[in-house]
Amino acid sequence: MDQALLDRIAIRTLVENWAVWRDAGDWDRFATCWHEDGVMMATWCQAPWREFIAASRAEWEKGVSILHFLGGHSADLAGHRAIAQTKMTISQRALVEGVEVDAVCTGRFYDFLEKREGRWGVVLRQPIYEKDRMDPVDPSARLALDAALLARFPAGYRHLAYLQTRIGYAVKTDMPGLQGPEVEALYARGARWLAGGVPN
Repeated sequence: MDQALLDRIAIRTLVENWAVWRDAGDWDRFATCWHEDGVMMATWCQAPWREFIAASRAEWEKGVSILHFLGGHSADLAGHRAIAQTKMTISQRALVEGVEVDAVCTGRFYDFLEKREGRWGVVLRQPIYEKDRMDPVDPSARLALDAALLARFPAGYRHLAYLQTRIGYAVKTDMPGLQGPEVEALYARGARWLAGGVPN
């Protein structure tokens, strides 16, 4: 196999390991997905990777349930750098307005990756939030949301953000969606990264 194909296999493996190890609470192996300067941008936490792992672990130990499922994948390579996009679903379960619900958000992981000393790692992960919904776990339950609070958040992740706000998170309200200036700016940053620039 040529080097480009080997790199693509390594990148896909990295993306899949991230989801499996994070959701399993396998924190030591999860830490190997990142480069030392890696940063995670999530609705509920925007931080260097060590802080993100510490926050994720603390929430895990409190019983917070956030799970990830991966789909199609594409990677643009430029030497030792890459931008990977991977279709994903984020699912979070919690009690909202007295009703146990699942918020499910579909989008993409948009990853700034670099190969250093022979190892691919995450430098920046910025999810793109495309569409979401919220459903009672018990289909017979009646759920009434605060319309004003729901409207505060972008359409791509407003139900996920509503849930996270209700359980005490300060949610970032300008994350990129399927269309709009935020995602266009992200694509421009990705192009700069592949051309040798910094990711922000």
